[in-house]
Amino acid sequence: MKISSPSAGLVVAVIGSLSFGTSGAFIKPLLEAGWSPSAAVTARVLVGGLVLLPLALVSLRGSWPALWRARWRVLAMALAGVSATQFFYFAAIQTIPVATAALIELLAPLLLVGVVWVMTRRIPHALVLVGSLFAVGGLVLVVGPGAIRAVDPLGLAFAACAMVGCAIYFVIAARPSDGLPPVGFAAAGLVLGGLVLGGLGVTGVLPLSATFGPVPLAGTALPWWVPLVIVAVVSTALAYVAGITSAAVLGSRLASFVSLLEVVFAALFAWLLLGEQLTPLQLLGGALILGGIAAVRAAGSENAVPATLEPLIPARVMADAGVVEPATALDR
Repeated sequence: MKISSPSAGLVVAVIGSLSFGTSGAFIKPLLEAGWSPSAAVTARVLVGGLVLLPLALVSLRGSWPALWRARWRVLAMALAGVSATQFFYFAAIQTIPVATAALIELLAPLLLVGVVWVMTRRIPHALVLVGSLFAVGGLVLVVGPGAIRAVDPLGLAFAACAMVGCAIYFVIAARPSDGLPPVGFAAAGLVLGGLVLGGLGVTGVLPLSATFGPVPLAGTALPWWVPLVIVAVVSTALAYVAGITSAAVLGSRLASFVSLLEVVFAALFAWLLLGEQLTPLQLLGGALILGGIAAVRAAGSENAVPATLEPLIPARVMADAGVVEPATALDR
């Protein structure tokens, strides 16, 4: 899948968010049946990578040098974008509510904007700031205002690490492919990341437990492997390929903001498949997230980069952060 149009990239990004958003509705029955969260995620990542492997091998014919050139990018994706993000998230939910951990992790787009703001000392475009406020407000409403509460400091630190891993994922995904197909990149990152998570489980760092009886889903009992395969194929394999493909076109900033739609789709699928309540506040939150995405997209990405920082900060990351000269920002 190779696209170049920003509009097509936006469509693919939404498909990726929708795919990621299905994971909760299909993993929850496994968790209720006795699977540990880390076991479910490890299985999902490994199976998702294996599903992509045949497609990756076909796409890499004649392009094996590209995989070697991207070896450090693939390793960074596996360790930071997949393994570390999942590890720290599950470490966080051992001591803080799931909603709180999810809210902090999904603040990754703001981290991308803030890091470049601090490093360049340039004010982000006004529309980026407005979009950020809308997105945070929407996240709080969709995840639930109860996510904001006094909780364990160590759990917060773990959730913050998950947020950093999520931000790194978008930065890595947005880097030029140098001939490496998205499906090959996603497969390599998932297989390596799954092996790392599996190693952490085997050594006892992550608790791995699973059951293999029928699980309830959409009002019927299904074999345990049905939701697992759906999560692996749709919520992992398709989702990561779509996310990497769209980030390469949209850049890390806009792609990360579009990814916030994941929580909206997650709430919709939980309503459709699990019978969970969908409140007016969550719908309002979804509208705010859409408004934030629209504002960030309207900000554009053509901004000056200080010559002294060009060797230190990738130009694409700078552009993605929506950074402009202070005077320009005030004029607008």
